[in-house]
Amino acid sequence: MKVIVTGGAGFIGSNLVEFLAKNNFDVTVLDNFSIGRLDNLSDVLHKIDVVDCDISVEGAWVTELADADYVVHLAALADIVPSIQSPGKYYQANVTGTLNILEGLKGKKAKKLIYAASSSCYGIPKFFPTNEVSKISPQYPYALTKNMGEQLVEHWSKIYQIPSISLRLFNVYGPKARTSGTYGAVLGVFLAQKLAKKPLTIVGGGEQTRDFTFVSDVVSAINVSMLSEKEEFCIYNVGSGTTVSVNTIAEIIGGATVHIPKRPGEPSCTFGDITKIQRELNWSPKIGIEEGMQLLMANLSYWRNAPVWDEKAIKEATKDWFKYLG
Repeated sequence: MKVIVTGGAGFIGSNLVEFLAKNNFDVTVLDNFSIGRLDNLSDVLHKIDVVDCDISVEGAWVTELADADYVVHLAALADIVPSIQSPGKYYQANVTGTLNILEGLKGKKAKKLIYAASSSCYGIPKFFPTNEVSKISPQYPYALTKNMGEQLVEHWSKIYQIPSISLRLFNVYGPKARTSGTYGAVLGVFLAQKLAKKPLTIVGGGEQTRDFTFVSDVVSAINVSMLSEKEEFCIYNVGSGTTVSVNTIAEIIGGATVHIPKRPGEPSCTFGDITKIQRELNWSPKIGIEEGMQLLMANLSYWRNAPVWDEKAIKEATKDWFKYLG
């Protein structure tokens, strides 16, 4: 079985590729390495094929799709502030890139396309846990472009008979998370600060909660979705089944803390209702926050090259966040 993984050298992608390669799938990675790293694939590089390409630009890479049994589309640009600063770049990567994948699959043999959507499409939800029929209300260009990609997948699935599933992922964390680039996910920020013996920068009062989902559970959800017998387009939330406060995370990590201003456009809670995927695909998360954090803390040195953010640097990095979302 040939599986194409776009963005396969990235955080989620490399964890998925390792799983697939170790389970004897024929894996081809499509990645332009703007975010992903070849080092992420070092353990399975001898078992897989890697194509250095940009799927947002038409090219010879599309021939890789011709004989694919499954395609998992993870390639995307993430983060809030860069999407505000360069929305066109995000549209090209997240929307045009998705369109190119869909066009390349028309009339081909693929049994299933799995699209990695984002729970950020819900914006600031009113109801928790938030289910798949909740209002879509993106608050910034990243969230918008990921949802636009999902809409394209739904349309191409129905019109061009490309069996597809969209997984709305909640706050994914775990090994091989990105350590470079812009100010981003709280766990990466905290772990780099912990390693550098700096205070953990807590946004607002820290009572806000997040549905932290361990990456191996996301890989499992992708796998069961890919191999499912679902023919019609489906959307599933993929979450941990609970929600945990930022203060709790800070307590688990330990050390001094400092509070920075609350940011506009951020929900007080993310908490995905996962009953649909549990019922229809018999999938459930396995890794709770305590176990997940222990796994991360056991390899704290991984974050030694990550940027160490302080109050001043965060204020500068997020000024456009407050300017445009405030």
